[in-house]
Amino acid sequence: MLNKNHHLNAGKTSSDHSSDDVYFLGRELKDLPNPILKWVDEECFTLITVLTVTGEILYVSSAMHSLLGYSKKDILHKHAFDYILKDDIPYILKKLEKEPDKKHTFMCRLHHQSGHYLWVEMRVIRVSDDQDGHDYFVTFIRDITEKKEAEEILVRSEKMSVAGQLAAGIAHEIRNPITSLKGFLQLMNTGIEGKEQYLKIMADEIEKIEHITSELLFISKPLTDDHHRESLNELLDDVCTLMQSQARLHDVQIMLNQSDEIFINCDRSQIKQVFINIIKNAIEVMEDGGTIQVIVIKHDQHVDIDIVDEGPGIPDELLDKINEPFFTTKKNGTGLGLMITNQILTKHKGELTVIRNKTRGTTFRVTLPISDENER
Repeated sequence: MLNKNHHLNAGKTSSDHSSDDVYFLGRELKDLPNPILKWVDEECFTLITVLTVTGEILYVSSAMHSLLGYSKKDILHKHAFDYILKDDIPYILKKLEKEPDKKHTFMCRLHHQSGHYLWVEMRVIRVSDDQDGHDYFVTFIRDITEKKEAEEILVRSEKMSVAGQLAAGIAHEIRNPITSLKGFLQLMNTGIEGKEQYLKIMADEIEKIEHITSELLFISKPLTDDHHRESLNELLDDVCTLMQSQARLHDVQIMLNQSDEIFINCDRSQIKQVFINIIKNAIEVMEDGGTIQVIVIKHDQHVDIDIVDEGPGIPDELLDKINEPFFTTKKNGTGLGLMITNQILTKHKGELTVIRNKTRGTTFRVTLPISDENER
């Protein structure tokens, strides 16, 4: 048996082990003494569960109480989906059904016994029992609340940074209509005829200023987490309007190509942030100016939004690293923009794909599921 004098020594060979040590070498978990199994169960911070393929909970480790507040008897033989936030279930099911034999990692929210939901990382694997011939799901669940809070701080920091960088371009964009307004007011003071026509033009200019400043204020606000059915067309129109001023400062033109009305289930502020981050990056890499194309491609159950730039492109050897935290190709970049973009898309059951264009530049493809209501 193990006692307080037994310990693991790095570098030991098999001949260095005592007879007690050899007793444990090569043993499987099921063969270990019950006191050891009990200690592992009680001291492990990771919650371990075993489910049937239909979702019935057959086993939970002792971490259930410390993580979610439930006792084992509260949970056993209940359905796993009773404790997962309803909005997260379709994404989990889709992944498990599409690739049943693959190990999966999900970020989802579990119901705490006190009533709130807790962000967790859930690793799931499907295993077969040779003795009874049945398949089971084994899950390993850990609390990522502190990680999510740290991410929110990074997101707020990056949002304010983006707002500050766009402010100069927006100030320039506002100056033009203000100059026009000033000129029309001077003309009207001279008693010129046709004031009604000038008033309409002035109203249009004021509306333009209001729209631009509203978008700047919008991106300065903290990100919410409030999903609704939103028009993708309107959302992209707003983002392109906001980014036009920044584009003009760099001699870049933004071309939006969309036709069919498409609806997505999303948090409007978060998805806007995704497109702002990508288009802003595209503008900054196009040192010689050019055109950014935003192309919307509708499929049966999802939509692709391609942001195509005419920059120098990303070398093939770096394409695989594009989704790594803090990855950037810019000299003074932090990589936060792309990291936040990936996190937001993961929350929305979407993904970001980076494609090297055949001739020049890079395509950033955002894929999002179409709202169910839009499919009817």
